[in-house]
Amino acid sequence: MGERIRTYSGKELRGYLVGMFGQNLIYNIIATGLYFYFQNVICLPAMALGWIMAVARVWDAINDPMMGTIVDKTRTKWGKCRPYLIVFPGIIGVATILTFINGNYAQASTGTQKFLIVAWAAVSYIVWGMCFTVCDIPLWGITSLMTEDENDRSKILGLARIAAGIGGIGVLVVQVAQVIGDAFKNNGMEASKASQMGFIVTVIVMTVIASLLFEVAGLTTREKVEQSEKRYTFKENFQIMFRNKPFRQILISGILRSPIQLLMIVAMTLVTYYYANGNIMNIIITDEAGKFVGFDIKVLVGIGCVAAGLFVGQFVAMGITPALIRKIEKKTLYNFYSIVGAIPFALIYVFYKISGGDLTTVVWSIVVGICVFFAGGALGGINVLQSVMIADCVDYEEYTNGVRTDGVFFSGQSFITKLSAGIASILSSVVFAAVGYSGANVDKLNKAIEQGADFVTYDGGSGAGKYAAAMFFLISVLPAVGMLLSALPTLKYALTDKEHKRILDELVAKRASKSE
Repeated sequence: MGERIRTYSGKELRGYLVGMFGQNLIYNIIATGLYFYFQNVICLPAMALGWIMAVARVWDAINDPMMGTIVDKTRTKWGKCRPYLIVFPGIIGVATILTFINGNYAQASTGTQKFLIVAWAAVSYIVWGMCFTVCDIPLWGITSLMTEDENDRSKILGLARIAAGIGGIGVLVVQVAQVIGDAFKNNGMEASKASQMGFIVTVIVMTVIASLLFEVAGLTTREKVEQSEKRYTFKENFQIMFRNKPFRQILISGILRSPIQLLMIVAMTLVTYYYANGNIMNIIITDEAGKFVGFDIKVLVGIGCVAAGLFVGQFVAMGITPALIRKIEKKTLYNFYSIVGAIPFALIYVFYKISGGDLTTVVWSIVVGICVFFAGGALGGINVLQSVMIADCVDYEEYTNGVRTDGVFFSGQSFITKLSAGIASILSSVVFAAVGYSGANVDKLNKAIEQGADFVTYDGGSGAGKYAAAMFFLISVLPAVGMLLSALPTLKYALTDKEHKRILDELVAKRASKSE
């Protein structure tokens, strides 16, 4: 074909990826850091934490498509996505910091104080979710506006997932906060207060840096694909999403896969308590005078294998998936990741039982690390495919009805991510409440560990090792079930690669003809 295909420049691509990294740094500070902070630092009751997440996700069910509709109706000289990427990074930064400015539930002396602590946690988190939606939908939606070339779009989405994965270093907010908290404690501050201050200081510094990086996306990107004049109402956009069969299949698949989010939500608590006995600083061995002697190899290997397995697995899969897409049908690859990816998740719990509950030895840590590597790989591959397939659905909708509803369809991706996290949070809260890992019991656990207790065998009134068993159940059995269920809606996926190529070729020709 002779039509000139418009696409992004190298500078735009780099700027977009920097912004994606910054945005996901913020996301992971909240997704992992805030959950750990609520559960283990200010000790919110497990069910209160679950309800906070549930209410936030119900609101997101409405808020995300609303924002998608607003984006699709936006018309400015910068385009329809860029204005939000220019204005909102600073706002989401402030909202992120405010979620950590709270009291300690376990130490509150009155019912009113406890209520206010829970209320602030709920309100600040819901406000954060709304602000994040305003940033997230345009950031992903702009990818289908930066290029008309299918390979370039697969490339940018694949690289975007890698940049988002690198932004996963935001989970280190927990470890950094513990190091800073120890510094406060060594200067005479009470332990629980020092832990809280460590988080607040760490979050402020990391969030400011992340917000500045996020801003780069709005300042450097450009929208190349022309927009149609047709507009839809909020109600009509809902109808469009569910009428579009391939998108509907992806949406249902993503919701069924919700338990996979437990790996990200619970993993940091598991690593910190199970392998480092409650504090990452236990990786360091000191003498009686506090002088550094060396590293605890057992702790180092345990944490290293799980962390490296999770992130390296994701990066490898996100790196190779765009290349695999050019050789393998997207539907086939998506279902392969879902079905086969359930195996390593399930094996984690099998090995936990075989080991008698102690996976902290070097050999068992390596075995778990290998399982987590392949589980993380399945997660990373699915994330790339989900984004590419949603972008295909936008082309399908434009071809069928003559309008590009980028914002609405990518609001579906945001909705899947946040609803999945909400469902996973409810699941974790129910399990933790069942074994008593909640509220004052967590505060009691922290104090027991300070006095020499071992988390692996700790008996907090619920039976020795039950806390650890609950965590392994959450990151293995439930995600394995979710992965298998998620393949059901896409076994007969409605949009083949061959059909999508035909659709995209016709759209490019139509746009070129219109421009002439």
